[in-house]
Amino acid sequence: MRVDSHSGVTYAFELRGVSQVRAGRPVLQGIDVSIPRHVITVLCGPSGGGKTSLLRLLNRLDDPARGDILFESKPITGYPVTELRRRVAFVFQTPVMFPGTVSDNLAVAAELAGVQNGKFDEQANQAMRLAELDPSLLERPADELSVGQKQRVNLARALMTSPEVLLLDEPTSALDPQTSRALMKTIGVLSEERRLTIVIVTHRVSEARKYASHAVVIRDGHVVDSGDSERVLDGLPGPDAAADATPDADATRNPIGDSTTNRTSNPTTDPGTDPTIKRPGG
Repeated sequence: MRVDSHSGVTYAFELRGVSQVRAGRPVLQGIDVSIPRHVITVLCGPSGGGKTSLLRLLNRLDDPARGDILFESKPITGYPVTELRRRVAFVFQTPVMFPGTVSDNLAVAAELAGVQNGKFDEQANQAMRLAELDPSLLERPADELSVGQKQRVNLARALMTSPEVLLLDEPTSALDPQTSRALMKTIGVLSEERRLTIVIVTHRVSEARKYASHAVVIRDGHVVDSGDSERVLDGLPGPDAAADATPDADATRNPIGDSTTNRTSNPTTDPGTDPTIKRPGG
C-alpha cells in the first residue's frame, strides 16, 4: 500500500484521472484523490456534484468511463467482485430491506461472507449489538421496523461480512435529529474501535465536522479540495439547510439495479451484497 512520505498516512483508495458519464453527461471529471485508511472521510459539496457517483465506484456498483482506481494499492478491477463487496460494504441512502425477518436480511450477507451455519447466530447477535440494535429484533418482520431501525439493520447487514471499508450514502438523511445523532455516534465508535475505513456522503456539515478526520469537497464533478477535515470544512457553509435539497442523480436511482448498467431489477436483491449481479467489467 502507498504511504505518504511526509505524514505516514496509508491509503485505502487512490483515484487517478477518474471520469464518469451518465446519460451522455459528465458527472465526474479528472478526479485525482486519495482516501486514507482507518478513519472517517466525508464527501461534501452541492447536490448533483458527483458525490454519490464517486462513492458507487468504490465497490464497483459502477465502473468509471476513464481513469484508474486502486484499492489497497491494487487495481480495483483485479479483485473478484465477491471478495471486493465482502471487504467494501455499501449502505444505501434509502434502507433496502429483503422480505422476511431481520434475521433473514442478515443471512443474505452471511452467505456472501461464507459464515458457517453454526456461527450465524453468534455473528448476527454481534452485528446487531454493533449497530446498537437489540438482538431480540432478529425474529421481527423487517417491514415492521421504523426507518431508523431499518437503517441500522442495513448497517448490521453490512457488518456481517466483516468489512474493512463501509461506504455510507447519506445515512442520516431520512432520520430525525435524535436518531441521526445516535447513528453517527455508532459509526464513530465503529471507526475507532474496529479501525474501519468509513466513507460517508453527507450534506450535514455539522456532522462531518464532529466525526470526520478527512474531507473531500466535490463540485460540478470536480474535486475542489481535500485533506484534513477541520481545514477543508472550515470554509463550507455551517447550516445544514444550506445544501441544495435536490439529491444526486445516483441517489435517486433504484438501488436494486437498472437496465442501463445490466444489473438485475429483482427487488429482493441488494447490489451491495450480491456478487452475482451482472455489471460492466464485473
